[in-house]
Amino acid sequence: MTASPAKRLVVVGAGPGGYEAALAGAAAGLAVTLIERGKLGGTCLNWGCIPTKHLLATTLSVDALEAQARQKLATGTVTPDLAAIQAKKKKLIAATHSAMAKTLEKAGIRLVTANLASVSPGIAHVAAGAQTEDIPFDALILALGSRAASFPGVKPDGKAVLGVAPVLDFTEAPASLVIVGAGAIGLEISEVYRRLGTKVTVVDAAPRLAPAEDPDVSKVVGQVMRKKGIDARAGVKVASLVTDEDGQARLTLDGGEVIVAEKALVAIGRFAATVVPGLAELGATFANPSPNRAWIATDDTLQTAPGIYAVGDCNGRTLLAHAAASQGVYAARHAAGLENGPYAPGPIPGCYYGAPEIMRVGAIAAPGDLVSEAAFVANPIAQAHADTAGFARAVWKDGKVIGLTAVGHGASAMGTLATVIVAEGWTRERCEKLVFPHPGLDETLRAALLAEVKTKA
Repeated sequence: MTASPAKRLVVVGAGPGGYEAALAGAAAGLAVTLIERGKLGGTCLNWGCIPTKHLLATTLSVDALEAQARQKLATGTVTPDLAAIQAKKKKLIAATHSAMAKTLEKAGIRLVTANLASVSPGIAHVAAGAQTEDIPFDALILALGSRAASFPGVKPDGKAVLGVAPVLDFTEAPASLVIVGAGAIGLEISEVYRRLGTKVTVVDAAPRLAPAEDPDVSKVVGQVMRKKGIDARAGVKVASLVTDEDGQARLTLDGGEVIVAEKALVAIGRFAATVVPGLAELGATFANPSPNRAWIATDDTLQTAPGIYAVGDCNGRTLLAHAAASQGVYAARHAAGLENGPYAPGPIPGCYYGAPEIMRVGAIAAPGDLVSEAAFVANPIAQAHADTAGFARAVWKDGKVIGLTAVGHGASAMGTLATVIVAEGWTRERCEKLVFPHPGLDETLRAALLAEVKTKA
C-alpha cells in the first residue's frame, strides 16, 4: 500500500510508538499534532515497564543479601521503605513527563489532550469533555496501545481483586498476594512483593510458567521461584476470583481448591484497544474481530488503509515498547516519503526482569533443532553473586545463529549483543573472533556459542 508524502501528520497516543512517531514526523518536516487522552508515556512509563523496574531495582538488595546469606557469607536484614520507594517513583515519572513535554514543544509538535472520538476522511474528531475539535490530516498514525485482559470470573473489581496499576502503587506490602498470570508482568511483580515479605502465589492456566519462552527456561524459572518461597503453579485453571465478605481475595481453582489472600492481581495478558468509530469505513481491517480482541490489521508498510497507520500494541504484532517505538519511527518516515520499502526491523529482543532474568531474540529451540549451550554455574560473575541457576542457548541453522536465549543472573544485559548476533546471522568463526571481556556475564553467551552443537531432543 502506497501513499503520497504527507504534510500534516496526526498521531494518536503518546506511548513509545506515538511519541517516537511524532518526533520522527517533525524531524521529517511534517506539521505534527499529537493527541493523548491521558499521560505522556502510555502504559510503559506509567503502569508497566518503568514502574516495575523501579520496584525491582529498589528491592534488589533484599535478594542480594539472601543470596550471600545462603552461602554463609553475610548476615543481617534489609528493609525497603515501600512508601519512600513509591514517592521516588512518582518523582521520576513526573520528571520524565516534563522532559517529554519539553521535547515535543522544542520539536514544534502540537500536543492535544483529548480523546479520539472518531475518524472520517482526512479528519480526526477529538473530544475533551464538552469541547470538540476536528483536526485535518494527510496521514494518521494510530498508536492506541492495548488494555489489560480479563475474562468472566477473573476480572478486577477495584476491591481486593486488582489490575496492575494499583498493585504497582501499594505503599504497604500486603501480607499475601495471589497473582493470576505467569507472563512477564506476573513474574516480575511476584518477585517484587516476595522481597517485601509478602506470601506470594502465582497460578497460570498455561502448562508452564513464562509460557511464551523455551520450555527449559520455564523449568529454571519454576525452580528458582519455588526455592525463593513463591508458590508457583502452572497448568492450573481458575474457576473464579472475587472479593469475599471479609474483604479478601478468594481464588477458586477448577478442582475446588480455594486460596485466600489479602490482595489479588489479574495479569493475564493484553487485549486490543477499543476500535475507533469510522475506522472501518475508511478501509481498515481487523484481526480476530470481536468485542475484546480487535487488533488493527496492517500491511507490510504498517498501513491499515491508505495513509492510515497502526503501530505498537494496537496492531497486535509485537507487544513490546521498543517494537512500538521502531514501528512509530518507520510509519512517520513512510508517511513523509522517506521510507519506501516494507517495514523490516529484523529480530526483536524480549526480556523479563524478575528473578531469574530471561532474554530471548530470534528462534526458540524445538526438538530436532541444532543447539549449543552453556550453564551459568561456571560464570565467575554469577558465582560472585551466588546466583548460578540457568543457562544460555544458541539455535543454529545452515551454520548461522538464528536464536539466542538466556535465563539467569543478569541475562537481560545480553540482549543487545544477542540481537546483533542473530540479526547478522553469525557463524561459529565470527563468534570465535569476537573478544569478550573477562570476567563478564557475556562469557556464558560466548561459551554457549562455542559449545558443541547437538540436536535437541
